[in-house]
Amino acid sequence: MEQELADLKKQVLTLQKELSRVSDEAEIRKLHHKYGYYLDKCLYNEVIALFSNRPDTFVEFLGSRYLGKSGITRLYKHRFAQTFVNGRNGPIHGFLLDHIMMQDIVDVSPSGKHAWCRMRALMQAGTHSSVEQDVPLGHRQWWEGGVYENEYVKEEDGVWRLWRYRYFPFWHADFEKGWSLTKENYVPWPEKTFPEDPLGPDEILEQKMLWPDTRVVPFHYPHPVTGERVKGDDLRAPRYGEGVEEGEGGCEEPLVLELPGGKKWEGAEERESRRGERVLPELLQDKAEVAE
Repeated sequence: MEQELADLKKQVLTLQKELSRVSDEAEIRKLHHKYGYYLDKCLYNEVIALFSNRPDTFVEFLGSRYLGKSGITRLYKHRFAQTFVNGRNGPIHGFLLDHIMMQDIVDVSPSGKHAWCRMRALMQAGTHSSVEQDVPLGHRQWWEGGVYENEYVKEEDGVWRLWRYRYFPFWHADFEKGWSLTKENYVPWPEKTFPEDPLGPDEILEQKMLWPDTRVVPFHYPHPVTGERVKGDDLRAPRYGEGVEEGEGGCEEPLVLELPGGKKWEGAEERESRRGERVLPELLQDKAEVAE
């Protein structure tokens, strides 16, 4: 009887841990989707409030990094708001900015305080012809596709917040011409940092990627069957028929999620390379064996 009671206690603790992990995954997924809904309607105050107040919070976007709440505010409340909605918080008549968030893969650390999410975004944006004379953008309509590789932190109040936000806008396309005729540097890279550029980033990064560059954004997770990481050279994109070191100057180096030189952010947990984290199927199997 004592052994059975000990086994039951162990199973309850295991179930509690699994339930907590599944609940955290659901909360992070909801957090990111809520971010998308706010961003759709240019509710930038609400977007900024989703981010952690930690000093090492950042957003990576278009080969640059915006640091802390002040940098993030500069990106959303100033750069985006001034460009799209004349500085207001909320939508303007005749402007479309839909972000479809999908293919989300969420992983929570064993501590339950740190999480990762890879997600794809498909954006359709533009202005209605009736407001062509009213907005600086004129009459435009375009597409954007991108990949997120984000990190989240659960803070002392038990609430998950956006922490290290990395968005790689993979491709852009004018609606009329499509992606095969996208002009180079469709969205110009930042060239100056803040405060020289009042709306600029805090740091300009070496790694930059826009279509037709098709390098792979690194995966935060290992292969679910082999437990291995994808090799760096396999994430590169040489020209057809060439190897990664062939051709004039070779092809672009692999993209990275870490700091230069493979360094890690202080306080970052390691995402362990392990296969299968599911606990419930094992418990159900144990139960079936007992029933027999």
